[in-house]
Amino acid sequence: MTQHLTLDGGTLAYDLAGDTGPLVVLAHGMGDSRAAYRFVAPLLVAAGHRVATVDLRGHGESSTGWPEHTRTAIAGDLVALIRHLGGPAVLVGHSISGGAATIAAATAPELVTALVELTPFTRAQEFSLRDLAHPAYRRGVLALLGMAAFGSTGSWLRYLELAYPGPRPADWDARQAEIAAMLREPGRMKALRAMGQGSPADAGAQLANVTCPVLVVQGELDPDWVSPRAEGEAVVADLPAGLGRLAVVAGAGHYPHVQFPERVVELVLEFLAATRA
Repeated sequence: MTQHLTLDGGTLAYDLAGDTGPLVVLAHGMGDSRAAYRFVAPLLVAAGHRVATVDLRGHGESSTGWPEHTRTAIAGDLVALIRHLGGPAVLVGHSISGGAATIAAATAPELVTALVELTPFTRAQEFSLRDLAHPAYRRGVLALLGMAAFGSTGSWLRYLELAYPGPRPADWDARQAEIAAMLREPGRMKALRAMGQGSPADAGAQLANVTCPVLVVQGELDPDWVSPRAEGEAVVADLPAGLGRLAVVAGAGHYPHVQFPERVVELVLEFLAATRA
């Protein structure tokens, strides 16, 4: 059952599953909804966790019309939700929410016990014309530019086609249709474009201030970087020494938690077990 949390500027929609156990909060990437974790959340509940999945501001069933869509603003939403649910929590963030989760962990350390960043945009990106020689990266950049510059739903769907190399979920066509329908709702594309045009510099500036353990998960074939592994290593290197670890999911693109949910949950549970130990 969808629940709602009212904050200054709007209302967040979220689901909560599991009666007992440590709290895990799952935050999706831009242009998506909490349904991104439809395969992961039940596995975490079965492993003994209380699991909240939240729609980012402007997405899913959360309200539109928020004054800003920065990672810092999203981090404030995540902190408010964890506090509302009686945290602390393990915070999992995908893509833009990886950066937002970093800010939340750095600014509210009492509420975040561990951090998982799934293919995160957490650092300011360096661009080189040489990178465009890589076909997958080039096509992904062009699709994202089409979305950000023109508000093109078709460009966003083309990006998703590239972001899922290899296996796709059985409900792929239905999920694509759901995303397209969401973006046709008033205010949704505006929120997506605002996020797409934003910089992750605010998140990168907070990496050194994180105090909890961090797991960074990269997809081996993620077209958002010429070298996803190198990006993950850079995120870990910017954290305080010894806090971060990197895992690369073979055959995955930008959405490893949708393509390989069992593997991602296995990595998360192993990480949390090691953290507790």
